[in-house]
Amino acid sequence: MGGNIKFLGIDVGTSGTRALIMDEYGRVVASGTEEHIPFASPQLGWAEQDPRDWWRASVLAVRQALAGVASGKDQIACIGFSGQMHGAVLLDAQGEVVRPALIWCDQRTEPQVQELSDLFGRDRLIRLTCNAPLTNFTLTKLLWVRDNEPENWQRVAHVLLPKDYVRFQLTGERATDAADASGTLLLDVAKRQWSSEVLSTTEIDSHVLPLLRESSEVCARVSVRGAQETGLSPGTPVVAGAGDQAAAAVGMGIVRPGTVSATIGTSGVVFAATDRPALDPRGRIHTFCHALPGRWHVMGVTQAAGLSLRWFRDRFGGVTKNDGDPYEQLTREAATAPSASDGLLWAPYLMGERTPHLDPNARAALVGLSATHTRAHVIRAILEGVAFSLRDTFNIFEELKIPVDRIRLGGGGARSVLWRQIQADVYGHAVEVVRAEEGAAYGAAILAGVGAGNWHSVEQACDAVVQTAEELQPDPKNSAILDAAYRTYRQIYPALQQISNRGAVG
Repeated sequence: MGGNIKFLGIDVGTSGTRALIMDEYGRVVASGTEEHIPFASPQLGWAEQDPRDWWRASVLAVRQALAGVASGKDQIACIGFSGQMHGAVLLDAQGEVVRPALIWCDQRTEPQVQELSDLFGRDRLIRLTCNAPLTNFTLTKLLWVRDNEPENWQRVAHVLLPKDYVRFQLTGERATDAADASGTLLLDVAKRQWSSEVLSTTEIDSHVLPLLRESSEVCARVSVRGAQETGLSPGTPVVAGAGDQAAAAVGMGIVRPGTVSATIGTSGVVFAATDRPALDPRGRIHTFCHALPGRWHVMGVTQAAGLSLRWFRDRFGGVTKNDGDPYEQLTREAATAPSASDGLLWAPYLMGERTPHLDPNARAALVGLSATHTRAHVIRAILEGVAFSLRDTFNIFEELKIPVDRIRLGGGGARSVLWRQIQADVYGHAVEVVRAEEGAAYGAAILAGVGAGNWHSVEQACDAVVQTAEELQPDPKNSAILDAAYRTYRQIYPALQQISNRGAVG
């Protein structure tokens, strides 16, 4: 494919939508970002967003990105999507939104998790879907609406995931990909198809689900209406894309066994590509389809990774934008405290926890405070506590014999020099940073390039465009200090759970 060809990747995140335009050599040539209205929490543990706001933000982000390229829309050969996973977008027969979407971090569905465990048996559900029932998964949200809002449920004709709703607005087609569908608890992950047993047992009609495609397959084209709103050309092909974690992994070249990513965004994810659906019988990590055929991935999730630092900034910040990036200010302050924070430990369970505890009621804790500790100690303890939480996933990978040859860092945790070094020291392993760490939108653009035939496969595309910019080695002395601190950290959750079970923690 010659000429001045470009690919558009659109990532529908939690806090905003990003549109990124990449040329046929993998270079980012333009981008645009638009924030979403913050998610609503009508009750403790609830998290809802209006899907129509994602479409508004996507239109503006795409228009910004198109304004940054010379001849605009005519250069876009194909479009790829990525987005926050697990959300439940409910549409009526006319394609109108029935109620606000329950998004990934919504925790209201504990009764439905128990209902699924009783209905299938937890082990059986793990065998059917490769995953344990959790409050985060889409199926539990569908059951909650059916149980609690029957009048809304009666109106539901279609169920979509967040990014797929935006593609529906752009193209008029309802489709999804195997990677994003893996986070619904409705997919037979090993066979890469909707699970007839889960659907029949839960009495969910298969007709409400979108068509299932592989991530780089063309599944739709921009409609006349979509073109008028975004400035794109009608008829532009659109690939199925992938959930944000799989798309971000593609953007970092995590497409073969042995290369693992540790990404710190709002949540934290340790992600490994596998050539088989590697199953954790205890359900502590997720086993999902990857964004390329014949490939799967396993991932562990820390609910409040970057969110821990943001929480501290918002509540106790003492930083101003006049002095530069507030997170850089916080990490500079943290660098003045010693490794292991003089015994101060942070358990980052602000939003419950997934890996390895599967406990939506887990609560965060700052443990070991003394009168000698400073703000710098607290901030450093937060950075270290998040890395300890991610290390829990590496332990499970080792147990399941999932190879870890290279670790690539992504997200906000990769932009901080201190947090990069802390991760190397905590994991006891060299870590890499890629040259263009552009997140899930970049992976979505790569998938679009494969769909358009610019590359023959996702692996070939990643080999061509993903390059390592830096490698950091662990500091042996600090690694030993943090290894001892991690052993103590591992004792915090059982102690917190004891307190919680006595009703002392809400």
